[in-house]
Amino acid sequence: MTIAGRVDRKSETWSSRMGFVLAAVGSSVGLGNIWRFTYTTGENGGGAFVLAYLVCIALIAFPLLAAEYAIGRRSGHSAVESVQALARASGKSEAWGGVAWLGMLAAFFILTFYCVVSAWFMAYLPMALTGVFADNGAQLAESQARFEAVTSRDNLPMLLVYLGLFIGAAALVVGRGVKRGIERASSILMPVFAMVLLILLGFAIAEGAFGEAVSFLTRVRPEDFSFSMLLDALAQSFFATGVGAAVMITYGAYLKTDADVPRSSAIVAASDTLVALVAALVVFSLVFSVGSEPNAGFSLLFVNLPIGLAQMPFGNIVGGAFFLLALFAALASSISLMEVAVSWLDERTGVTRWGAALGVGFAAFVIGAGYIFSREYITFVDFVASSLLMPIGGFLMAIFAGWVIEKKMMQAEFGMPFYRMWSVLVRWVIPVAIGVILVLGIREKLDAGAMSTMVEGALTTTD
Repeated sequence: MTIAGRVDRKSETWSSRMGFVLAAVGSSVGLGNIWRFTYTTGENGGGAFVLAYLVCIALIAFPLLAAEYAIGRRSGHSAVESVQALARASGKSEAWGGVAWLGMLAAFFILTFYCVVSAWFMAYLPMALTGVFADNGAQLAESQARFEAVTSRDNLPMLLVYLGLFIGAAALVVGRGVKRGIERASSILMPVFAMVLLILLGFAIAEGAFGEAVSFLTRVRPEDFSFSMLLDALAQSFFATGVGAAVMITYGAYLKTDADVPRSSAIVAASDTLVALVAALVVFSLVFSVGSEPNAGFSLLFVNLPIGLAQMPFGNIVGGAFFLLALFAALASSISLMEVAVSWLDERTGVTRWGAALGVGFAAFVIGAGYIFSREYITFVDFVASSLLMPIGGFLMAIFAGWVIEKKMMQAEFGMPFYRMWSVLVRWVIPVAIGVILVLGIREKLDAGAMSTMVEGALTTTD
């Protein structure tokens, strides 16, 4: 193997630059923006969190996103082998492959609870369309009781059916490969997703408390800033873009050699941020329109949002469109999360792509089914994956890309103008920023008792 040559590249590549962009944007624009960004913003006071998130996207997630694309394209392999190949080419230890292993672990953890939340969306879709929200009352107590009933173990058979259908759909797409599966699905899902989101935005402007939502998302109060909040913003920037989960290394491996990595990275990061903000405007416009509170946690879309939908004209149509939108987003992201492990299994174990997709899907189904018995465990696993594993993975990726890989390899992938700015951020700014935010953010959460509450909740099963 030589540095100039690319070692045994994957035979499949994205058919076009647009195909890659749609797939990459689909990977980023998932439940991280529709579900997680909205409830995390609500919990952290709105504008201050949004500002911190935007800074994390621009100065941390975007440079690391470009690094992961470049690493994947340079090697043309699964995430683990890509990191190991570039470490070998730079005369360093293959133990650096542990960075990608950490990312694969985070991706799988996220997939296991992603599919459960998606099953909830599938359960809520027919209820929204048939007007159940309005029929069953539009008060907080009734809405909370409905959520408890839908997500309880008493509803286990139906949730398992939804869980199986969702994971089966993701496995079907991944099993078909890059061009016939992932790229083709993204070319359908993303345009429809964008159209539905814009329709919902128009409805929010016309019928919702749009001005109040804008004020909430832009009002920056100094008292809302804390290292705990900064950790949430950092985690959200990683969760939304897929940085630190080996997803973008995997997708980068299918890039053609003439692709502009910095430009593609900027498009994905900007699209992700735009969708997150638009989705937040839609959700908070509906939530505020009925005087509901934004800090409901991860049940915001299942408890507070339906109250707003129940009291609005055409609420059943808007609600159906919203939960369908969430499902499209969840499927696109789940496809990319599953592809990380499938790509490695297909490459390294001799298992067929179909076999790998079914195997990973079955494992996710078994673990996901367990979450039904302890809904709070989702919060715990979300924290472990997005607030611990992904930031640690991002920290190690910055060290690897900035200090371990030979400079000329990254210069060749980026071009000198972008490389100069990128190298300063990745070598000096990002490791320090992640380290400080991670350590002080976790300490604040420990002092506040948030982590102990999370662990206790994870160990407590729901009725």
